[in-house]
Amino acid sequence: MASRHLSRSLILQTLFECDMQGTLSAVAARDVLARNSIDPSHADADRSFAESLLAGIFAKKDELDAVIAKAAPQWPIDKIAPIDRNILRIGLFELLFSDYSAVPPKVALNEAIELAKSYGGETSSKFINGVLGTVYRDTSAIQ
Repeated sequence: MASRHLSRSLILQTLFECDMQGTLSAVAARDVLARNSIDPSHADADRSFAESLLAGIFAKKDELDAVIAKAAPQWPIDKIAPIDRNILRIGLFELLFSDYSAVPPKVALNEAIELAKSYGGETSSKFINGVLGTVYRDTSAIQ
């Protein structure tokens, strides 16, 4: 069975690599994703989900970064740890732009927090939870 959680980890690794190399573009990311997908540890990843998620994040990157800036005004986007910044992009994309029947908001929140616990620093999960929780409450009031 293909794993969406594993796909999110693969996307995070791809975004982080591109971010650190300064090649944060959709074309470069697709190449990195293809290369990272070859790794046997990603054999169970849902590749079509990963490709769709990656394309969506790049299509909405400026909007996602604007939401991060608004939700965490004390943290300029370039001062947020790269791993946290990219976890936020994944979580926010799923929270704001995904089909809720495919990825319910609480699943998007939980998955981002789990990524932060696995890949982030000591306080990453709390930071991710705080930012995504703020956005979730704000968007829930609108809907």
